[in-house]
Amino acid sequence: FEKLKNFCDSFLEFGVPGFDLAVYKNGECILRHMNGYSDLENKIKIKGNERYNIYSCSKVIICTAALQLWEKGLFSLEDKLSDYMPEFTEMTVKTENGVKKAENEILIKHLFEMTAGFSYNTASPQILRCKEETNGRCPTRETMKYIAKEPLLFEPGERWEYSLCHDVLAAFIEVISGEKVEEYVRKNIFNVLG
Repeated sequence: FEKLKNFCDSFLEFGVPGFDLAVYKNGECILRHMNGYSDLENKIKIKGNERYNIYSCSKVIICTAALQLWEKGLFSLEDKLSDYMPEFTEMTVKTENGVKKAENEILIKHLFEMTAGFSYNTASPQILRCKEETNGRCPTRETMKYIAKEPLLFEPGERWEYSLCHDVLAAFIEVISGEKVEEYVRKNIFNVLG
């Protein structure tokens, strides 16, 4: 793991104050490497028992849930999203010359990869409309009908963009599993983990 350790250590040169890396295989820790400071100003070295804020942590849970359903053979990564969620059939794309019909279909793999063309604008006109029409509830599956009306930023599969792809994936889980996403993850991930 020397190459990986050296790579992580190089983060310190770019101003990252510290890091703590753990790699597990078959439930066993096969690498633990940390370096830098948990408190840079007071020069307190990382000890390995620090607490970290983990942002967007639901994305890992959503991807895990979707991959559980994939492992059961309930869909292919090459499937069209519109085959499961018809509101994504007639997508449009923003271009330099205005909005046009999308040439490429959104595939399920694009949701995992964040290459579907969605934005991360949670204040878009359609999402604001969804908030208004659902009294702020924005149920996962229902919200997709609004998101699908927004033009994509680019053709699906063309490039990567941090976006609402995993939110759409959560709605896809509801369609495939027949359960609310929170119920699915509770039963199949959180309860299993205790």
